[in-house]
Amino acid sequence: MTARIYRPAKTAMQSGQGRAKFWVLEYEPGSARTTEPLMGYTSSSDMLSQVKLKFDSKDEAVRYAERNGIDFRVAEPKETKRRTISYSENFNYDRKVPWTH
Repeated sequence: MTARIYRPAKTAMQSGQGRAKFWVLEYEPGSARTTEPLMGYTSSSDMLSQVKLKFDSKDEAVRYAERNGIDFRVAEPKETKRRTISYSENFNYDRKVPWTH
């Protein structure tokens, strides 16, 4: 059974990176999900799909996986590119696009 170690992205309701600092170890699905015919619920016989472990750092998660003999792969997060711009730059004379209302 292979596990995936990743840092989750922030939710749409978050403006900062406060809750996206931890790392998660989550098992890959071992079997396909099935649809229950009467109610239409999706289910799986794979109990490891419910396990989601949180760690403070990537190194802790990797050490845990190695210590317990878990095959894993690490998904590195994509860093966001932030452009610092001030409000006064809207009124520069050398703007590429003219500023109008």
